[in-house]
Amino acid sequence: MSVVTEASDAAQPLLKVNNIEVIYDHVILVLRGISLEVPKGGIVAILGANGAGKTTTLKAISNLLGTERGEVTKGSIEFDGVAVQASSPNDLVKRGCIQVMEGRHCFEHLTVEENLLTGAFTRGGDRQGIQRDLEMVYNYFPRLRERRTSQAGYTSGGEQQMVAIGRALMSRPKMILLDEPSMGLAPQLVEQIFEIVKQINEQEGVTILLAEQNTNIALRYAKFGYILESGRVVMEGEAEQLRNNEDVKEFYLGLGGEGRRSFRDVKHYRRRKRWLG
Repeated sequence: MSVVTEASDAAQPLLKVNNIEVIYDHVILVLRGISLEVPKGGIVAILGANGAGKTTTLKAISNLLGTERGEVTKGSIEFDGVAVQASSPNDLVKRGCIQVMEGRHCFEHLTVEENLLTGAFTRGGDRQGIQRDLEMVYNYFPRLRERRTSQAGYTSGGEQQMVAIGRALMSRPKMILLDEPSMGLAPQLVEQIFEIVKQINEQEGVTILLAEQNTNIALRYAKFGYILESGRVVMEGEAEQLRNNEDVKEFYLGLGGEGRRSFRDVKHYRRRKRWLG
């Protein structure tokens, strides 16, 4: 492959969401023209308060809206150069895109190791590869090695989050969608989880798209971010640029003096027509 072709491949986003709208129960408009891109090998954060549309965006990408009477009614979603909005969640996993749901969702009656092995269900009889990847997961999460014979339902919230991420890794993904990985965890454990996610990104080449309400930690680990409010992207940019933005500091990093307000209260926000739609 030529250098020009390699550079072109690297420039292509692994995920491209083009102006999608999502409606629940045929009447409730939840996402209003969301567009975003995730480069291969990157870590991108979708940020915003509870109810901003972060989880719905991830479920739209992974085609999990149908279980909640939701559907993408406009726009398109491309993963690895292929339109996937009509694909099943199972097909997406086979293509290399897998979601770690908010709240972990482990199989409580199965052991930790059995939970991890369920992540390899698409890989058939690749026993050696599966065993090798199981060892990889245990190297990233030594605590899971210690708890591998314990029922997942009797493990801590942090351990269950590790199981959920480890299970996703067992599918050999190109990309993991992480929904609120910090939810319900102690700050020290949140830091540990994000450090491991960073290692997985750097060492395994897994692209990460994470939806996170904890803007402070997300912008420390992500390279690019999109801020959502009321189902729209109201700001986007490099993580460092967002961290240093005065409005982001005030509204999302808790550094302002007047308490939390909406971006709609900011004059320069009202001047940005694309934010108002």
